[in-house]
Amino acid sequence: MAEEKEHYGLVVHLDEPYEEAIARTTAALQAEGFGVLTEIDVRATMKKKLDVDFRKYVILGACNPHLAHRALTVEPQLGLLLPCNVIVYEDNGGSTVSIVDPAQMLSVAGNPALQPVAGEARERLARVAASLAGQ
Repeated sequence: MAEEKEHYGLVVHLDEPYEEAIARTTAALQAEGFGVLTEIDVRATMKKKLDVDFRKYVILGACNPHLAHRALTVEPQLGLLLPCNVIVYEDNGGSTVSIVDPAQMLSVAGNPALQPVAGEARERLARVAASLAGQ
């Protein structure tokens, strides 16, 4: 179980089945105050819309209401960048979890007043990744 930093997110590779990875990810998010508002089953969508087989893959739309409120109060248009996406997919006999870096996402707004919110969100999501990685 290794955690690595990507240019727009945090990636953790897990030696566990996909369904277990989703459950652990959701629990780790909840422990940091994030709820899952949306869940998109990419595999089912690809099958239904394109009639193609795809690996097990889910996009979780995670949101911390307190952080979202603070950010939207500063910048109403920020809703275009919410919620924070977390993906879980089946990968080489295990699973991969990737968590968007909110600091990277909020930098698009170019509003320095968002930096404290972005920093706190990033710290919380980094703890989610560390928890999944067993650190």
